[in-house]
Amino acid sequence: MNTYTSYQLIARDMAQSISRVEAQPMVGRETEYYRENIEKVKTIEEFVADDRLFRYAMKAHGLEDMAYAKAFMVKALKEGVDDQDSFANNLTDKRYKEFVETFNFARYGEETTTFYSPTTGTVNKYLRQTLEEDAGQRNEGVRLALYFERKADGLDSFYEVLADPALAQVVRTALGFPETLAQADIDKQVEMFKDRLDIEDFKDPDKLADFLKRFATMWEVENPSYSPQSSIAALFSEPVSFGISTDTLLAIAQMRK
Repeated sequence: MNTYTSYQLIARDMAQSISRVEAQPMVGRETEYYRENIEKVKTIEEFVADDRLFRYAMKAHGLEDMAYAKAFMVKALKEGVDDQDSFANNLTDKRYKEFVETFNFARYGEETTTFYSPTTGTVNKYLRQTLEEDAGQRNEGVRLALYFERKADGLDSFYEVLADPALAQVVRTALGFPETLAQADIDKQVEMFKDRLDIEDFKDPDKLADFLKRFATMWEVENPSYSPQSSIAALFSEPVSFGISTDTLLAIAQMRK
């Protein structure tokens, strides 16, 4: 099954796709635990102390790789996002700001975990994140397409695209640009994207669908689903980066000094 067909089978009925994920025994157990316990949490310290809850929340926001860095996350949570100069606001990776906005103990204190975003909203994000990861185990192009679809409506500039390696890879692939372009000057990359795309088109469902079809087609050309050789090559290739950015690693290193 090619990349676009696989993506379509998931995306055309997202509710049903999410339901299948939630029915997985491990996902179901972790989700049940989260639902039953998150509202009992009243402080940042209680939140990070419950490793099961904390890891669930981190995965929901695409930050599972950073679940070990609790001191880093405590600092971000304590400073909140209301101050423009706060820790989370100054990180290039906007996932941290989104996480702190969701678990905004700095603003709401004990009431934080009573709102929609930390409870049902986080569960929904966890299920979607798991869906994308499962899809990526079979075809990384499908994961990238689903991830881009989820993020597209909130994109306001190509600088935001380039700040996220996965989003940037989708755009480069769709436009037929080589991966080596990632090493070029950021402003030059933005200009090249602008010459060929309108960022506002990503907010239009029909235009977004056309763009993702273009991406999936180009991905399939470079990574044919039907080729036995592609499976062998995957064993030796670098996975796409959804992980920890350079500035985040530097911040952690500085905190340990």
